[in-house]
Amino acid sequence: MIDDNAISVGGCLCGAVRYEVKGPLRNVVNCHCGMCQKLHGNFGPHTKARKVNIKITKDDGLAWYKTSDIARRGFCRECGSGLFWEPYELDATGIIAGSLDGPTGLKTMGHIFVSEKSDFYDIEDKYPQFQESSNGQLVNDYK
Repeated sequence: MIDDNAISVGGCLCGAVRYEVKGPLRNVVNCHCGMCQKLHGNFGPHTKARKVNIKITKDDGLAWYKTSDIARRGFCRECGSGLFWEPYELDATGIIAGSLDGPTGLKTMGHIFVSEKSDFYDIEDKYPQFQESSNGQLVNDYK
């Protein structure tokens, strides 16, 4: 967990999008859904922060697309880096953990949508696994 006073920064591969997060980040949840597989080539490692704590500091390449009736995804239209998963009805935004400048201090805390996981790897760690969403059970430390 990153403490309440921390400022984390991140961005895309080419630098056309940069952001900062003030305050804590939730530890990482690995999403194995079909959309994350297409986006990341495997599972999607997501941290999370409140929307009001995320500031886009450079948006030259930032683009959004609607992925479902509940959320949109943010990415860089210049280099293709995935950055955000933002639900419309919640006050928090998922952040692709690999887009943060390291070290992050974050830890993996669980896996969701394992029923959709690809067959070319196994989940062999000790963290909880949920066949679908964790329905809020994988919430630990962001405020």
